[in-house]
Amino acid sequence: MKKLNGKVAVVTGASKGIGAAIAKEYAANGASVVVNYSTSKEDAERVVKEIIANDGKAIAVQGSVANASDVKRIFEQTKQAFGKLDVLVNNAGIYKFDSIEEVTEEEFHRQFNTNVLGVLLSTREAVKYFSSEGGSIINVSSVVSTNPIPGTAIYAATKGAVDTMTIGLARELAGRKIRVNNIAPGGIETEGSITLGMIGSDLEKQIVAQTPLGRIGQPQDIAKIALFLASDDSGWVTGERIHGSGGYR
Repeated sequence: MKKLNGKVAVVTGASKGIGAAIAKEYAANGASVVVNYSTSKEDAERVVKEIIANDGKAIAVQGSVANASDVKRIFEQTKQAFGKLDVLVNNAGIYKFDSIEEVTEEEFHRQFNTNVLGVLLSTREAVKYFSSEGGSIINVSSVVSTNPIPGTAIYAATKGAVDTMTIGLARELAGRKIRVNNIAPGGIETEGSITLGMIGSDLEKQIVAQTPLGRIGQPQDIAKIALFLASDDSGWVTGERIHGSGGYR
């Protein structure tokens, strides 16, 4: 039997990268998946088409997790399409690496609004839809929350906040049988890291050199961890932070 048969999952920021890999992994394991996107409509629709082509169930729903009314609509459309909610993956995130001299108030709020407020708004809305049987919330953090590299002060701070929220929400929601856990990826080859210029750079070489398993990560590496945390296999796991980094710290 597939690990997520009959379950419904919302994956935020799922048009590409880690989010897309998680959405496909969930669908392949029997879940009906809401592929959320903010601006990348074509990419989100491509993910949905691939899922459906492989006999899965999925819809694409636009919405910025930093906007409360958008978040409300995402979960309303989830309910309309699939009738319930079992899993939320708070994957949507943005980043821009700058030196301290280049930091602006606007950039601070832009990243915190999506990476931190977005997790809170999505979780706040999701808990209205979980049944009495509970469910699973999975936050996507980063190894930089505890090991920031130069230029990541804002981004690392947002992920540190996600780490702390994960513990607090796990304790708060345990009575409702809602588990809350956290994945901290290391260096991952995604569209975003390619655009950033990390892939093929000295930074990638540095990360690989410090990674015991000796390679850069792939989105599918994280999707497998997300599958475990969404499934009943992790029924006794909450408030945890799992590194998906090949041993990189």
